[in-house]
Amino acid sequence: MRRLVASLCLLESLLHAWTRCTVPASHFQLEGDYLIGGLFNVHHASSPIYHGRPEAIDCSSETLIESSYRRFQLMRFTVEEINNSTSLLPDVSLGYEIFDHCSDTHSFPGIFKLISVNNLIQPWGEKHKNLSTAPKVISVVGPFTSTDTLTVAPLFMVDLIPLVSYGAASSTFSRKQNFPSFLRTVHPNKDVMKVIVSIVQHFKWRWVAFLNINNDYGTDGLKLFINMIKDTEICLAYTKSLNDDPNYSLIFKQIETQKIRVIIVFAPEWTAEALIEAAIHLNVTNKVWIAGDAWSLNKRLPKEKGIKNIGTVLGVAEPVMTIPGFRDFIFSSKSQTQCENAEQQMLCNQVCNCSDLSPEDVHAADPSFSFPVYSAVYAIAHALHNVLQCAAGRCNDNITVDPHMVLAELKKSNFMLLNRSIQFDEGGDPTFGFYSIVYWNHSGDAEQIGFYQFPPSFDFFINDSKIQWYTKGEVPTSLCSPECPVGFAKRQDGIHKCCFTCQICPNGTYINSTEDPYKCISCKETEWSTDGSTWCRLRLVEYIAFTDTGAILIMIGAWVLVGLALATSVLFAINYNTPIVRSAGGPMCFLILGCLSLCSLSVFFYFGKPNVSSCILRFLPFFLFYTVCLACFVVRSFQIVCIFKIASKFPKLHSWWMKYHGQWLIITVAFVTQAFLLLISYSYGPPKPYNETLWYPDKIILGCDFSLKASCGPVIVLVFLCSLCFIFSYMGKDLPKNYNEAKAITFCLLLLILTWIVFATEYMLYHGKFIQTLNALAVLSSLYSFLLWYFLPKCYIIMFQPHKNTQQYFQGLIQSYTKTISQ
Repeated sequence: MRRLVASLCLLESLLHAWTRCTVPASHFQLEGDYLIGGLFNVHHASSPIYHGRPEAIDCSSETLIESSYRRFQLMRFTVEEINNSTSLLPDVSLGYEIFDHCSDTHSFPGIFKLISVNNLIQPWGEKHKNLSTAPKVISVVGPFTSTDTLTVAPLFMVDLIPLVSYGAASSTFSRKQNFPSFLRTVHPNKDVMKVIVSIVQHFKWRWVAFLNINNDYGTDGLKLFINMIKDTEICLAYTKSLNDDPNYSLIFKQIETQKIRVIIVFAPEWTAEALIEAAIHLNVTNKVWIAGDAWSLNKRLPKEKGIKNIGTVLGVAEPVMTIPGFRDFIFSSKSQTQCENAEQQMLCNQVCNCSDLSPEDVHAADPSFSFPVYSAVYAIAHALHNVLQCAAGRCNDNITVDPHMVLAELKKSNFMLLNRSIQFDEGGDPTFGFYSIVYWNHSGDAEQIGFYQFPPSFDFFINDSKIQWYTKGEVPTSLCSPECPVGFAKRQDGIHKCCFTCQICPNGTYINSTEDPYKCISCKETEWSTDGSTWCRLRLVEYIAFTDTGAILIMIGAWVLVGLALATSVLFAINYNTPIVRSAGGPMCFLILGCLSLCSLSVFFYFGKPNVSSCILRFLPFFLFYTVCLACFVVRSFQIVCIFKIASKFPKLHSWWMKYHGQWLIITVAFVTQAFLLLISYSYGPPKPYNETLWYPDKIILGCDFSLKASCGPVIVLVFLCSLCFIFSYMGKDLPKNYNEAKAITFCLLLLILTWIVFATEYMLYHGKFIQTLNALAVLSSLYSFLLWYFLPKCYIIMFQPHKNTQQYFQGLIQSYTKTISQ
């Protein structure tokens, strides 16, 4: 079978030689001390090939790829340049064996030729007598595509023959456990994707389509793109793998339906050419096309009729570098007789139907991947230079060179080539170079408009002013949903984060679009915001200062109360034995006046910035000493009723009351009970500073948190004493007209109750800072109600009606009332 295939190939080659001029066999072969293999897809089998039996493909009958032919010539030139060098591999000549690798499944005769030993495929580890065990070549340049490389690489990996690719960019080749002798001089797909994503982000495009060739190269690019946009605002709206016969009409219809304006095309030039030509034919307009590095420098498409109608084309490209001497080499090479030595052709796929190509055509072809070819050959030459221990113009010809020795030196490559440092990382990927960003201008050229420099000296730049957009001005937009207005949060609508509705952030929240455009962030307690805010303002902190006018007036009122209480105490002390003082309570009057004065201390702690101490003292003196006041009035009310009503009906009870000083016992019990309850309530939940933030969004009202649950005991005691006092005083409403202690107490209690009802109403309706002033006023009013309406009338009688302050006057009132009730 092998002989049959070889015979068929030879026959077909001879027929080509007779019918047309071909590239001489010497263009694919060159003798030398050491051979380098070359795999170039000079032709491309664009359609699937089906055979009824295994057979090799004749690549020369397939479509010629001018850019690949240019790269093929570049390898020849590079070897010739190295052979002419006096510093690199002196006295050592390099040869090459190049094959046209046009199919990933039917181009294996050339591969077997490269890995053969004396034209035999030797099983691994098996050695034959009188046969060299070293493969024919020390290294191989190529193949170009990732799919081609995946199919042939395992054959070279077995014997660790270095395979230096100038175009295979799939990420899988970085795994050294699978591809130990693979290196490449082209950047892997992940670097190209970084540039493409940076371009999309630079122009703030969010809604993109990704069209890739349906092979390892395209699938790898798609996976990398999806992973890279996960944490960005870019959404992949549409993706399609392009097979051998795609339905372009349906693809573009689906893209248009989703209103996608940016299309990323990650495919080799022959696939991209068919796609763009279909777009022109189908009148696809108003799109931004982002080309991968495989077709961004295409020379034919930018000059295609109707190319301007499809929109704007940007691309990522290997920087175009002028390789000195290459142009002269092409012209001299193409000027040779095209049919000479055709009979030297011995193998399939070393024939090229390229006689119609002029030197100008070759030189003007797409220059992509030129430097990767150039640097790949030089890397192999430098590795061989090191293996042979070349120095001082001589090499050690006693060293037997094996491919694995060249591989070891390749991994350590570190040399300068056209002002670039050629090195490889641990994965066999290049650490040198950068990418150009190009724009297809209206002149039909790929104009460089920016660059992407890889780390460690990372840099990214695009000169937007050089781009003439199809919109005739502004950068085109590609969005699923228009951006939300300022102050609005996004609410995802569907599976894509780029499709959303906008919802305004309510007051008390803000939106930080840079950090998280999908979440309204709550302001801190000390901050506030209005609807649709992008930041929070500090709240205005409010409390009643000691310098406030209302605070000053209330504190003056408190001092006046203390002064009046003191003056009343002095007046009562001077007139202690008079009937009016005795009837008012005698010694109990001084206790009441003292407690009223102590209660007034609470008023002073309603002002100033609250703290734990001020919050406790705001309530403690009033609760404790006002309890004593009410207890005194309860006792006083009971005594009034007792004297006039109970004494005559229950003489024994009156006698017991007088004997055991029942009034002081009740006052003591009330005081101790209240003190005990206050101790418990303050231990369970003491008053503490509280920031009121609910009622006023732009303010913080400083106050004290009074827990009604924790303080219910002391409050109940006050309410109980007040109710009891009111009951007893009301029972004495029919006492003598001029003997009005019970009526005075009743009136004071009514004022007290009315005061706290008014305050409770205000507290429910108003929550501003002046509630503290109103609270202090309610406390002061409670104190003044007893001082003014109970003690002041008695002071008036003592001072201005002394005739009513006599024993005879009081006895007359009592006797008159006694006669009345006895009837």
